Amino acid sequence: MYEYISGTLAEIAPAYAVVEAGGVGYFINISLNTFSQIERAERVKLFTHHIVREDIEMLYGFASKEERDLFRLLISVSGVGGNTARMIQSTYSPSELRNIIATGNAVLLKNVKGLGLKTAQKIIVDLSGKMIDLPSHDAASNALAASQHPEAYDEALAALVMLGFAKAASEKVLQKVFKADASLGVEEAIRSALKQL
Repeated sequence: MYEYISGTLAEIAPAYAVVEAGGVGYFINISLNTFSQIERAERVKLFTHHIVREDIEMLYGFASKEERDLFRLLISVSGVGGNTARMIQSTYSPSELRNIIATGNAVLLKNVKGLGLKTAQKIIVDLSGKMIDLPSHDAASNALAASQHPEAYDEALAALVMLGFAKAASEKVLQKVFKADASLGVEEAIRSALKQL
C-alpha cells in the first residue's frame, strides 16, 4: 500500500519511529538496525511494509529496500510473524543474516530471542534458495573491491563459488582480504579467503 514514508523524524526509540509526513504522524515499527541508521537524522525516508489483520494494522519501516525485502522473505515463512522477523533483523544486520542463511547456520540463528531451533531450521530451508535474487546490501563495498582490483576480485569470487562456497559469504571475505592487502593476486586472495571461510 505504501512504498515509503518520507518526512520529519518526530520521535524515535529502538523499536519504533514516528515520522510526520503531510501533517500526519505515522507510528512505524523498526528494527535496531534501522534505528542505528536513522537515530540522529532530522528527516528520514523509510521503506514500509503494511500488515493488516482483523484486530490491528501495523506499519514496519526500514532504512533500506534490502532490509525490507529480507523482512518480507522472513514473514513468508510459516510461523514467522512481523515481530519475530523484526527481532531477527534487530539481532543481525542484512549481510550477517544473508550469511547465516547461505551457510545454513541454524544454531546461530536460534540465538534470536524467542526463536527455537525448529523455526530457525525452517527459515534456512525455506529461504536458502531465495537469497540469490536479492541485491546485496554490500553492493557499494563489492563495487569498491571490484573497481580497485577487478580481475583478481572477480576471478577469486568465481573460484570460491565454484568450490561450493556461498556467493554472499565469499564476497564478504574477499572484501576483507583485499582491504588488508590490495596488491594480492588471484591465488593469494583465494588462499587467504579459504582460511576465513
